[in-house]
Amino acid sequence: MERRPNKLIPADLPTVPGLDALDAATITVGVVPDDIEALGIGVHSDGDVPAELVFDRAALEQAGFTGAAGSSLLLPQAGAADIVAVGLGARGETTANALRDAAATFVRAASRRSRLGLRIDDLDDVDADTAVRMLAEGALLARYRYTVLRGSSPHVPLASLVLDVPGGADAAIAEARTGARAGVVARDLANTPPGHLTAVNLGEIATELGERFGFEVELFDKQALIDLGCGGLLGVNQGSVEEPRMVKLSYTPSGEATGHLGLVGKGIMYDSGGISLKPSDPMHLLMKMDMGGAAAVLGAFTGLRDAGVTAQVTGWLMCTDNMPSGTSYKLGDVLTARGGTTVEVKNTDAEGRLVMMDALMLANEDGVDAIIDIATLTGAALVSLGPATAPVLGNDQKTIDLVRTASAAVDESVWQLPLERKYRPQLDSEIADIANLGGPFAGATTAALFLAHFVGETPWAHLDIAGTMQTEKDDSWRTAGATGFGARILLESARAFRAGE
Repeated sequence: MERRPNKLIPADLPTVPGLDALDAATITVGVVPDDIEALGIGVHSDGDVPAELVFDRAALEQAGFTGAAGSSLLLPQAGAADIVAVGLGARGETTANALRDAAATFVRAASRRSRLGLRIDDLDDVDADTAVRMLAEGALLARYRYTVLRGSSPHVPLASLVLDVPGGADAAIAEARTGARAGVVARDLANTPPGHLTAVNLGEIATELGERFGFEVELFDKQALIDLGCGGLLGVNQGSVEEPRMVKLSYTPSGEATGHLGLVGKGIMYDSGGISLKPSDPMHLLMKMDMGGAAAVLGAFTGLRDAGVTAQVTGWLMCTDNMPSGTSYKLGDVLTARGGTTVEVKNTDAEGRLVMMDALMLANEDGVDAIIDIATLTGAALVSLGPATAPVLGNDQKTIDLVRTASAAVDESVWQLPLERKYRPQLDSEIADIANLGGPFAGATTAALFLAHFVGETPWAHLDIAGTMQTEKDDSWRTAGATGFGARILLESARAFRAGE
């Protein structure tokens, strides 16, 4: 897949390089062949040590390896494949998520090898198909690295992996690829520098991915947005020389749909803060990832068909830069959202909710049964729950629980915060229907309350991924840089969604 012409980008630069690497990696289930370069062997922290390791438990512990979950010990072999002891923790405590972590631990320990084998003899209570899926997914996600802009890199892509697990079969590998693909697409887009990925580029990439993965894409340019009355997206775009885009994604299942799920993603391609300029600190550098919500929605859409999702799913990606210039929207301006609600701008750095309000109105007009929105929305999310957990809020416990269940399945942590209506008066405006900023406290909640104004009575859950959008260093299967957080949550949510249930 080649990127469309752009003044900053060589014509032959891959659009989604991580997707190309994922497609090139071969994963099978069976007996590990002799021509591998590294063999991983699962070792529990208690019980017998597999004979292939040669060393007994006392020798392993003397070398600093106890078999604790997340640990590994690389044992180079002269003229043969490296051996990697991979910690599984105590027997009886192995979970599906722990197996995903174990595979990630192995491929990181063997990061300079491309042909790998992994053998785990004891799965505890995890069934074989689930084990294969978790191991394959962990390996694919952990081996990801964004290197397309580097002239040279020590990164070695994964060429092949053979999984030797009792009762395992190849069928679960396709499901693992589908989930990993969603995360990798979201990571690639969020890692891409803002000069290399504009709102227009994102629309073109979505079109190409839609043709490949079975969903329709409709692009709305500036004039179309004017015709729709999307004053939020247009207002935020005023300071940018780049055109905005609303990217509408539509997936239709092969049989009768079991409901209609709406997904809304914030797509601020770069967020300077606008006139309310951000300080020049490391967080400002990360604002190329302020489109992580839109990236997560697009990533999820690449998996809907192959995951066998039975619901109709429609996505709205609200894409623009937020830049300071002589034409920027200003503090004190009043924007008119789709549907006529007027919004007083009290801070131009509270822009994500402004672009999303138009999409929420359009989702309701499309008659969706429920909405899940995802956005790198507030610094308060990072302050409240840190970089490992995303707050989830909403007006419907069933929809929130749908997200929470999906979160547990993919091991991306969320925590429900209350949608405390007592804070709603903080958004009152003396000159407009609502203001885009509340008080100094509970910022994640007041931002959600702003969105709730446009959601109305539709069942809805809101994911604020400002804290979880990136990690500074490798963490299990999460590679340093953009995490793609939320893409796999959305995919699992769509898979389980049934209207009225």
